[in-house]
This record gives sequence, structure tokens and C-alpha cells, in this order.
Amino acid sequence: MNIPIITIVGRPNVGKSTLFNRIAGRRISIVSDIPGTTRDRVSFNSEWNDNKFCIIDTAGLNDNSHEDKLLKEVKFQFSEALNNSNLILFIVNVNEGLTPEDNEIARIIRKSGKPILLVVNKVDSNEKESGSMEFYSLGMGDPLPISAYHNIGITDLIEKCISIIPKFKNDDDQNQLRVSIVGRPNVGKSSIFNSITNSKRSIVSTIPGTTRDSIDSYLNFKGKDILFIDTAGLRRRGKTEKGLEKFSILRTINSIERSHISILVLDTSELITDQDTHIGGFIEQAERGYIIVINKWDLSKNLGININTITERIFDRFKFMRGAPIIFTSANTGYGIDYIAPTIMKVWSEFSKKINDVDLNSELVKCISSNPIPRSGNQKPKIYKITQVRTAPPTFSVESRQPKLIHFSYRRYLENHFRKEFGFDGTPVVMNFNSKIK
Repeated sequence: MNIPIITIVGRPNVGKSTLFNRIAGRRISIVSDIPGTTRDRVSFNSEWNDNKFCIIDTAGLNDNSHEDKLLKEVKFQFSEALNNSNLILFIVNVNEGLTPEDNEIARIIRKSGKPILLVVNKVDSNEKESGSMEFYSLGMGDPLPISAYHNIGITDLIEKCISIIPKFKNDDDQNQLRVSIVGRPNVGKSSIFNSITNSKRSIVSTIPGTTRDSIDSYLNFKGKDILFIDTAGLRRRGKTEKGLEKFSILRTINSIERSHISILVLDTSELITDQDTHIGGFIEQAERGYIIVINKWDLSKNLGININTITERIFDRFKFMRGAPIIFTSANTGYGIDYIAPTIMKVWSEFSKKINDVDLNSELVKCISSNPIPRSGNQKPKIYKITQVRTAPPTFSVESRQPKLIHFSYRRYLENHFRKEFGFDGTPVVMNFNSKIK
């Protein structure tokens, strides 16, 4: 997409995520007093007076980070964000004054050659505003004093940004397909995300919980825009040690609800855990399309497992994800990755499928003729007709008499018949049984 990109940079805990959330208008980045909370780039498309732009929150650079395994990859993310930006917002903290880390970041971002706005945060009094004069020594022009927390100076900042970034012609987001990638921590979600989008955007690490936020990236597949959402790993709530992990769980659930299709990633070496089925349950509750990806398949030979065995186990444990396409992959070797995008498009076709009333009711007659609706005591329920009332997901209104007496097993029978006749692989089928309108 050619939407202008504004990237927020700065050392840890200067208020980058608070500013990001203020501009985005909702709490997207995790806000905490713990330095280094935002590990990955987090982005959001925003709009101001008909001017559309993408705002990106980056991980804070801190050379004293104790998480040495992540530091190199965090710096890579930082560099990638700068390279793709139209404008850089360099955030400093008036309370702490100019620091050596600020000078180092200023040196790095100057090399990018991109326009830079120096933003002094936490300026919530006249006294502090005078303190922002110290930052003139960075040689980046007039510092813009704001308080992201108190919403001071934000409007002026956004208008200044709009005056610098290129004008973007608003596009139609209706053509955009949203796909979330979900699963337990460390099953390879970020590696798959990076392989699909060909961008090492999500930090890949063997440390569980590396991806704390939900991260977006676009892919155009045969003319269709697909927005991929790489999410934090879902843990069981009882084992979340800090509030940050609980925020990430909620963020992942929100990402599922925000998407049209969810890709549930499982680990070949740890099939299938209660946490896996728990996450699948979130997808079912949200009524989203679904695909199951078995990652790390390159380990299967050493583990002595085969496709047939795993497929049977999946269908047994994920009975509620009917007709789920299963893709075996290895993000390390690239095996199976090329099947993911075409499968997404197939599921999208099923998810948005519309069946005409004539065909639906013809099949309904066949169903009832071959297997009449069971009586309930002295009562005899009856079904009059079926109509598809919406797509994404396929939703049907079943007009009936005494619908509450139609047993769930018969409802399941009807659903199975319609799935067999019309497909709907990888998508929920919602059947609402309603009383006949007189």
C-alpha cells in the first residue's frame, strides 16, 4: 500500500506507546512502566480530516537491555521501520532531559535522510515547556512540546505531520481481507508470518511470549489485499505471570474478532494441547473462518509421526472446526508456506458464499423427507423454509414452528447435509431457528 507512514522512535519509556494510542484513538500498543514493553513494530491506519496515514510504534532502543538475544532483532525492526517511513517522530522525555541515548538515536535517524519532527513529551506545565529548550542542541529544529498522557498538543502535532507527509487518496477497505495468525507461544507464528509476507517484521525468538502485541502486514495475492495480523501467543490465563501477558491475550482475542479468517498454528512436536483447543474455541466463538497449520513438520520423521495420524487427531480434537483445511509447513525450510495464501482465498470464497433460496429449500425438502423431524413428547416441530440472510460467515434463518423443540442433533444433521451439498470448508455455518412470522 502507498499510504504514508509515520514512525514513532525513541528510547524506552519516553511515552511512544502512549502517543501511538492517543493518535490511533484506541489502546493498541501495550502501555507499561516497564522499559522495552513494545518489542515489535505495531501499526495502525488512522485518518485526520480526510488525510489517511499509517502510524507505527517501534520498540525502544536500549543498549543496556538484559535481553541480549532480542536486542539485535529489535534494532533490525527499528532500521526497517525507518527505511519504510515518510516521517519520523523522535520522542524525548522532558522530565529526564537530554540523555546520551537520545544523542545516539538522533545520530541513527539522521542517517535515514527522512523528515524528522522532534517531539518533547510529558510537557504538562509552563515550567516544563521552558525545559524543552534543552533539546535544541540536537539540531533538529523547533521541539514540539506535548503531553501524550494528558492530550496536550496532540492536535498541533498531527496537523504538523499532515503538512509534511504526502497526500494519500483514500482507498476502499472493502476489498481488504483480514487474517489473524494465532496459537500458543513459540509454535512458530512469527516465522510463518514473516515467510508469508516476505518481511522479517515480527521478532523471531525461542523465548516464549516474544511477540507481545498484534502486528499487521499487507500482502497482495492475485489482486486481493490481505492484511495479516501476527498475534501474541495465547497462554492459559492461570499461567500469566504479569498484567502484560493478560493484555496480550485480550489483544489476540480482539485480533481474532477483527479478522475474517484465523490461522491456528500448531507445533508438530507438541500435538495437541488443551491450550490449542482453547484457542480454537475462541475462533469458534467469534464465528471466523479457520485454517489449521501444522508447523515444524521437518521434525516429523524424527518423531515418528505421519500426516494420517495427525489428521485423525486434529479432526477428533477440533470437531467444532468442521472442514478445516490442514496445511503442513516448516517455516525454517519454507515447506508448505506457498499453500497458505491460496488456501486463504479458498476459505474466503466459502466464507463469503451465497446460496440462492431455491437450491436451499430443495435440499431442505430432501433432508426432511429422508429423516423427518423427531417429535418432542406430544409436540411436533415443523420447518417451513430456509433463507440465507448474510455471508461472512454464512448465516441462515430457518423458519419453523416450535423451534425450541428441534433437538440439537437434528440441527447438526441439517448443517452436515448443507455442508456436504454446498461446501463451506473452513467456515462456520450459523443456523438460526426462528418462529414463523404470521
